[in-house]
Amino acid sequence: MLEQSVIHSTFNLERNYPCPPQRVFAAFTTPEQKSRWYADGRMMSVEEFQMDFRVGGNDYARFRMPMESPLKGAHLTYKTNYMDIVPVQRIVFAYTLSVEDQRVSASLVTFEFVPAENGTTLVFTEQGSFFENSGGAEMRKVGWGVLLDKLGAALAQ
Repeated sequence: MLEQSVIHSTFNLERNYPCPPQRVFAAFTTPEQKSRWYADGRMMSVEEFQMDFRVGGNDYARFRMPMESPLKGAHLTYKTNYMDIVPVQRIVFAYTLSVEDQRVSASLVTFEFVPAENGTTLVFTEQGSFFENSGGAEMRKVGWGVLLDKLGAALAQ
């Protein structure tokens, strides 16, 4: 019997931020704002971060893991393509993650910005194909959870 080489998974995360949807959405729109919560201050070093926030635009981020991590200094590369942007309502993008030269996942992500009584509810959905050595959806869910918490901290400043 062949080992399964791809695992499909969908997961959701929600965060509530005490600021209006316009402000939460704005945190995604420029490299200066997005790098504050997405790239800066990670346990890995940022080697490159480029962003082209528009439908059809692409982001590129390259990080190096610390030597004491399980990935022992490996490069992680994220390549993103924006599929749909409706200002202050939603962002949809496809992205791949590679460790060194091995692609470990391909995903479709949706961020929804929902007005709430005390600010904004951000609804995050990832539909992913996780390949060999990817760590799977659970690891990705933890990673996005950390990033969304960092977004909350950036919005609080």
